[in-house]
Amino acid sequence: MNVDATIKSNPVDSHRHPALARRALLQAGGIGLLGLGMHHLGQLRALASPGIATARRPPVRSVVFVFLSGGAPQHDTFDPKPEAPDNIRGDFGPIATQTPGVEISEHLPRLAQRSSRWALCRSLGHKSDDHDAGHQIMLSGRSDLPSGFKGFLSQATNWPAIAAMVNSAVSGNGNLPPAVVLPEKIIRTDNMQPWSGQFAGLLGAQWDPWFIEAAEWCQRGWGPCPHCYDGVVNDGTPHKHTTVPRFNPPSLTLPEEVGSGRFSERAALLAHFDAQRRLMERAASVGEYSRHAQNAISLLTGSRTREALFDVVHADPATLDRYGRNKYGWSALLAVRLIEAGVRLVQVNFGKASSWDTHVANFEILKNNLLPSTDRALSALLDDLHDRGLLESTLVVVASEFGRTPRINGASKPGRDHWGAVQTVLFAGGGVRGGNLVGSSDKIGGFPASNPQTPENLAATIYEALGIPRTAEWHDTLQRTHQFYAGEPIGGLF
Repeated sequence: MNVDATIKSNPVDSHRHPALARRALLQAGGIGLLGLGMHHLGQLRALASPGIATARRPPVRSVVFVFLSGGAPQHDTFDPKPEAPDNIRGDFGPIATQTPGVEISEHLPRLAQRSSRWALCRSLGHKSDDHDAGHQIMLSGRSDLPSGFKGFLSQATNWPAIAAMVNSAVSGNGNLPPAVVLPEKIIRTDNMQPWSGQFAGLLGAQWDPWFIEAAEWCQRGWGPCPHCYDGVVNDGTPHKHTTVPRFNPPSLTLPEEVGSGRFSERAALLAHFDAQRRLMERAASVGEYSRHAQNAISLLTGSRTREALFDVVHADPATLDRYGRNKYGWSALLAVRLIEAGVRLVQVNFGKASSWDTHVANFEILKNNLLPSTDRALSALLDDLHDRGLLESTLVVVASEFGRTPRINGASKPGRDHWGAVQTVLFAGGGVRGGNLVGSSDKIGGFPASNPQTPENLAATIYEALGIPRTAEWHDTLQRTHQFYAGEPIGGLF
């Protein structure tokens, strides 16, 4: 959708609904654009001429952005190369999907059965093989690294995250935040620093997305962590783990500039939800939070919200069986509930920092841990969105910071290394043509062979799905003007 309107987000202003030109309202064809509710209907009618109507397909209004930190291997997931030599093809064979001629990894059987609901872009890439840069690039949708970029460090001079851009540009439903990230920040647990690309950066910290910190770390450091996907936590004994699920939403963190005093630090406000809720209500009553932070209070108060929305660990057994009783499954279920409640973008981090970084034991970890949990959780998410009547209005995107090398390395347990040149991105729902392939990689899965795409195009696809106009602008903390769109939406998906 190319709507003739301009969004101007001022970081020092309180959150407000973007202004729309009269022509934009006529082109939009409905009040769903940018989260307008029924209470806006009178204003819209006043702006539109009588009798004007449109038969255009309603715009997508929500996005679920699933991010696989570490670099998912394209060969062993959505772009198998069965005719390639052994040291490129790998241990896995392809399986047929519901769509004739489209094959994916044998360890994604549930998704294979649902190919009518998803499409693949097999030709998206950028120039970095580095985790730090890759996270910044893919989470912000900007291939050019920001000025003064310092690796994984999150800085106020970094390009804003896609989630932060959405947070500044669209409205949530009532007091729900527009953009939420769960079940944890992507943090290098060796130094407890969050990876760059996740925050608002130049946009201003008050536009940070809401982070729902629900999952506990199960190991220090980074890299593959097989038990991270089991819903258990290391009890301190080598090679032994507790069997008690550790998923406790929500422990919410607030943007840096919305509070004062003891609330100014970037940390979870309280370890337990009830204590957090009481503290937030008390703080609000004495004016210690800005209007922006009041959204969190509305989101978290009331037994219906706490129990019905967030308590995914205790969902009914059949639902838990479909999603998986682990933090992948719980996160996917919570994402669906948040979308249904009116959150516009939910970013789901599948795994902690670099959980998909399979330099060693790539095939073992994928087969036994990563792929089964992902296959189950994503399939259940697509089914639930469909059954709730939300799939047509919700775009699902699954991507990593990069792909992995065509050639298998010489580790004692072989793996694949970092590879920014190409990865496969899955798109589903939101009017995506099922079983569709956009672009291709070469015969060894090393570079785009046709229709190359960029992170800028990925971000543009998300922005357009949410109804953000192509002419939208944002202002950085130095009051410089930037365009939302640094690329074109990926053609051929819809």
